[in-house]
Amino acid sequence: MKPWAGVIAAYRSRLALPDDAPDLTLLEGNTPLLRSAALHESLAGNLQIFFKYEGLNPTGSFKDRGMVVAFARALARKASVCVCASTGNTAASAAAYAARARLRCIVLLPGGSIARGKLAQAAMHGARIVSVSGPFDNAMRLAQELAAQRPEIELVNSVNPYRIEGQKTAAFEIADTLGDGPDFHFLPVGNAGNITAYWKGYREYAEAGKIACRPRMVGFQAGGAAPIVEGRPVSDPQTVASAIRIGNPASWKGALAAAEESGGWFGSVTDDEILDAYRFLARAEGLFVEPASAAGVAGLRKEVARGRIPPGSRIVITLTGHGLKDPDMATCIAPPEPISIGPTLTELLAVIEA
Repeated sequence: MKPWAGVIAAYRSRLALPDDAPDLTLLEGNTPLLRSAALHESLAGNLQIFFKYEGLNPTGSFKDRGMVVAFARALARKASVCVCASTGNTAASAAAYAARARLRCIVLLPGGSIARGKLAQAAMHGARIVSVSGPFDNAMRLAQELAAQRPEIELVNSVNPYRIEGQKTAAFEIADTLGDGPDFHFLPVGNAGNITAYWKGYREYAEAGKIACRPRMVGFQAGGAAPIVEGRPVSDPQTVASAIRIGNPASWKGALAAAEESGGWFGSVTDDEILDAYRFLARAEGLFVEPASAAGVAGLRKEVARGRIPPGSRIVITLTGHGLKDPDMATCIAPPEPISIGPTLTELLAVIEA
């Protein structure tokens, strides 16, 4: 078996890249598809549940798949600068690939709370970080205006179609592992590029005759940041899940098409439901994810309780980012304060038997 060489090398014939685009890589992709050890036991219906653990990408989130393709295209067209608006994960990924590609990187952040783990990544990779007052949508608008005015600048948000090209490879990997598509695919939705990309991947594999089953795509937003569910932009989105704290998704149209064409739907979950799933994944499945990643798990729990998932269904849930992306949330929920004892076995036994 050949060693993994990255998303572009693995799937280049299925990516709409120029012939002269380089095989840029940080060895993104090839993330594990893990069968549930506990979630399936806690839910009715004898479900087959798998986690696509995207937190094991180079910068700790699924963003790397699309970013590598966007940067390969940027290099092919001789761009010298990249820009993105971000709630954190896009910034970290863009900055890493900019460093690899030797391009300058400008990151526009919405004013307010950004998880420090993500901000630290972007800063370490040398990005120029600018905080824009107001919600994410203000930062996104400015990034688009800047890229439109300056041809040497590549916009690397998910409105860039090459981002979607790269992100669809996760669907290829799932199908290659399972031998077919799942019955349902659950995932968090923020800027909505991921659900758009997964559906594109499944659809292309089906059209190529590589899978017979195309899953129903089911996206979940946080209750305080659920513009697609509510059918209107949210001017002041609020949720503990910072990665999906977006009030006007850039890929809204593509996400709606993915749900409608696949027979899927959108729903919302509360912050309490997200955090409960976040704890469950860490303590029962051994998977440390950022809070936004748990939205798909919280959503599946809700839909099983409603009776919307047929018994025996095969389900994939995307876990979008690693828990170390947001260490502050983890320390709030499980403060890492040790129990102090003296150097005696008696005291240690008293602690472990309490």
